[in-house]
Amino acid sequence: MCGYIKAVDTNTKFIILMHPKEFKKVKNNTGFFTHLSLSNSEVFIGIDFSQHNRINEIISTHESYILFPSSNAVNLSDETLNLHVNVEKPMAIFLIDSTWACTKKMFTLSQNLNQLKHMSFTTEVTSQYQIKEQPESNYLSTIESTLVVLELLNKRSVENLKESELNNFLNPFFKMIEYQKKLIENPLSNSVRYKNRK
Repeated sequence: MCGYIKAVDTNTKFIILMHPKEFKKVKNNTGFFTHLSLSNSEVFIGIDFSQHNRINEIISTHESYILFPSSNAVNLSDETLNLHVNVEKPMAIFLIDSTWACTKKMFTLSQNLNQLKHMSFTTEVTSQYQIKEQPESNYLSTIESTLVVLELLNKRSVENLKESELNNFLNPFFKMIEYQKKLIENPLSNSVRYKNRK
């Protein structure tokens, strides 16, 4: 899928926190695709990041948020919201890449993440992850959520991304789905090709 990735450069720093279970399936992991699609991003694998030096450094030098729905979250979809670009302390958004159950565990154990301001959005977009059933109809994969965030930040002039960059952002995601659907439809032929390669 890497051939379909065209990394975009953002003012905002994105930090993908990946649960070890997700890391094991990294070849088809949308969190990993998200990292590769964002030049200004870093990815870390773990559960408790409380004492993680690099993460704590990012938190101390950035206006940091975590994408996490809550009653007091900063809603990017709110038309009255004003966000300002701070050159001295740029924005950083933490994304937890995991199942919902594991996400709550990571969030609970990581004391530094508990101190971050929450960020959320409201959207009518539904997940295009056709080969994986989401817990709820309004749940999005990591890369889909990131695109919504980028579009809203662009709308508020925090980012200055081209329309083509946003339109192409999900290309590796769609190609992954297309590829996996072919594997599902033709399991025998793909098994034969695998054996021939060994």
